[in-house]
Amino acid sequence: MAHFAELDNNNVVLRVIVVATKDNSTADGVEKESIGQAFCERLFGGTWKQTSYNNNMRVQYAGIGYSYNPTLDAFISPQPYPSWTLDNTMADWIPPTPMPTDGGQYSWNEETQTWDVID
Repeated sequence: MAHFAELDNNNVVLRVIVVATKDNSTADGVEKESIGQAFCERLFGGTWKQTSYNNNMRVQYAGIGYSYNPTLDAFISPQPYPSWTLDNTMADWIPPTPMPTDGGQYSWNEETQTWDVID
């Protein structure tokens, strides 16, 4: 099985579906993204990109509302807070202040731009 994400005109993920191996493979059983894309396009129309549940491709698994960045060839989650910036190496959002690593539980406070301890 393979997972494919449908993209809108702005490369935002609309949905993610599972495609059977037989609909994503050559006659010899070799899986190919282009075959899965064509299968999805025949059934639903639209633009499709393969995503990996195990994060083996495109950095992270696509979800509804994620965006596909063709330059990075990666799916990127929605920006969690306005102050966070995109790390192009990891294709993930980075807070302006790193989260403490002392083993405590924290939540980000956008107003103060600090990590608050969760009681």
